[in-house]
Amino acid sequence: MHWLENQNGIRIDHHGTVVSSGHFQTATSDGPSCSLEMWLQPLSTWDRGTVLAFYNPVSGRRFSLQQHNTDLILGRDDEDEHRQPHFDIEEVFWRKQVLITVTSDGQGTAVYLDDNLIKRSSRFGLSLKDLAGILIVGTSPVQGYSWAGELRGLAIYKSKLTADQVARHYQNWMQTGKPTVTEGDSTLALYPFDEHAGETIHNKVISGTNLYIPRRYLVIDQAFLESPRKEFRRKGTELNDVLINIAGFVPLGFLLCAYFTSVRQVRQGVWATIALGAIVSFTIEICQAYIPTRDSGLTDVITNTLGTAVGAGLYRIATSAMVRALVLKRWR
Repeated sequence: MHWLENQNGIRIDHHGTVVSSGHFQTATSDGPSCSLEMWLQPLSTWDRGTVLAFYNPVSGRRFSLQQHNTDLILGRDDEDEHRQPHFDIEEVFWRKQVLITVTSDGQGTAVYLDDNLIKRSSRFGLSLKDLAGILIVGTSPVQGYSWAGELRGLAIYKSKLTADQVARHYQNWMQTGKPTVTEGDSTLALYPFDEHAGETIHNKVISGTNLYIPRRYLVIDQAFLESPRKEFRRKGTELNDVLINIAGFVPLGFLLCAYFTSVRQVRQGVWATIALGAIVSFTIEICQAYIPTRDSGLTDVITNTLGTAVGAGLYRIATSAMVRALVLKRWR
């Protein structure tokens, strides 16, 4: 991660992190409305990662903005099943630079690109409770789901911005590198990234919530054996990833089954193979919980164990076919 030359902003390569020094708090007098502005440029159009997240380590509540190839995904992880967990906006990151504005009255949410409204959802509402806790830029707070790109400005508001305010802010961002905010904007945080050096990014509105750049890649509260349900809600499940995890353990299952049944002649060789494959996968996932660039989840344990079982099954099929071939050869 480094500061941009001759302009405001930072460049975040994969496995870079920016974290708030304090927690964003929600006052009882604050209403449900909120808004968020980010002026950014992804390193690659066909990339995936968490651009920004708010995380409450006590409740586990988190809200994130993610790049999924060209799409922007707004997501939350809470226990309210009546709230829509995701809001997908297509064709956002094909542009080189974009000012993303997310604004909500607590019930519905509107997303602007530059000064143009591109999508609205009446089911995905945001409130200041979603924008509370620790602010993390460049990765997920619980897994190493990192994003790469340039971040040139960030602002948070305690109000729903109108279309006119969005247009005015866009012109200000483009011309001066920061919005000209008024009292009616109810600004909670403003980061124009104009320091150009150092490890601190100052909030120009309220002290105590400056951002800092850790010397090493950091995952705030790395998940330990994350459940499949939470992992799916966080980033979805790609069929390709599942097949790779299964296929990777097929050779292990094949070789272990050959060892247990032919060399050691264990009576329950197949079950011993599957059990050992599960133990190996389980051990790997435990170790990965302490490596920020890796994920620790039960989904991999399940798919790896399935791959071990497939390998054991293939060995049994292969040996049965060989026995039948030998029997037929003798009868001939």
